[in-house]
Amino acid sequence: METLSPFERAFIAHLIADWLLQNEWLAIHKTALGHPAAWLHAGIHTLLLGLALGWPAGLGLGSLHLLIDTRIPLGWWQRMIGQRREGDIGRHIAIWADQVLHLVCIASWIELIGI
Repeated sequence: METLSPFERAFIAHLIADWLLQNEWLAIHKTALGHPAAWLHAGIHTLLLGLALGWPAGLGLGSLHLLIDTRIPLGWWQRMIGQRREGDIGRHIAIWADQVLHLVCIASWIELIGI
């Protein structure tokens, strides 16, 4: 029987943290670093990614998740390539671009650090 790869374990941890364990309060307030929701959401990611990949990866990726969720990196990227940011289309683009940024961080960590 095959086991899950590090990326598969981290991907599942990310999906659980970002979709199953994120309620409306977290989703609304996680963009503000001064709000407890930002730190709780990042802590959930840190815990689950730490269990999936080890604590150094959990801490590093949880910190990156916190930064990405401020929407600052996403806003910069959308401005750089001219992505639409308003309306329903802009909302869908933002959700998927956010997920891609998180997954690129996970894949890069695994590849560069060598888990």
